Amino acid sequence: MSNTVEEMKAFIETAFAEDAKFFGGNSAAGARARKAYGEIAKLVKLRRNEVTAEKNARVEAKKAT
Repeated sequence: MSNTVEEMKAFIETAFAEDAKFFGGNSAAGARARKAYGEIAKLVKLRRNEVTAEKNARVEAKKAT
């Protein structure tokens, strides 16, 4: 699996943990959860670009053969 996916997993775990703390009454955890969700969004965009690049490379390689 790619490094991007591993990073997303880590941020998802963090976001869920901070969500639980936030709903338990810790307001500061809400800010940390929002930060983790922002990082997840950036990584999703990056991963989408990686997948598209790989797909295009496969198409080009197939055309070359």
